[in-house]
Amino acid sequence: QVQLVESGGGLVQAGGSLEVSCAASGLTFSMYDMGWFRQAPGKEREFVASISWSGVSTHFADSVKGRFTIFRDNTKNTVYLQMFSLQPEDSAVYYCAARQRGQTTYDFWGQGTQVTVSS
Repeated sequence: QVQLVESGGGLVQAGGSLEVSCAASGLTFSMYDMGWFRQAPGKEREFVASISWSGVSTHFADSVKGRFTIFRDNTKNTVYLQMFSLQPEDSAVYYCAARQRGQTTYDFWGQGTQVTVSS
C-alpha cells in the first residue's frame, strides 16, 4: 500500500520554471532515499536527481545540474524537484521513486506528472 503521488506538472514556456512534488504514504519516509526520473516519448527513462534519506546527499544528471534542485521535507513526507531555465528537451513525464536505505534499486514508483516546455 505504498503510494507515491506526483503533482505540479504543466505547460510552461522555454526559460520558465516549475516545481513538481511527490507525496509519499504507506512507508516510513525517512527510511528511503528518493529519486526523480523522466521519460519522453520514444525515449528511455532517465535519471534526473536523487536525495538521500536525510537530505544530506544529492545527485544530479549532467543535463540538469545547475538548473534543477531537489529537496525533501520529512515532516510532510514530500520530495520536491524545482526546475529552472526549462528547455523543450526537458519535456517528459516526471516520476518519483523510493529506494530503501541500503539498497541500490528503487522499489516504488509514482504515476508520473507531465511537464511540457514550449518554444
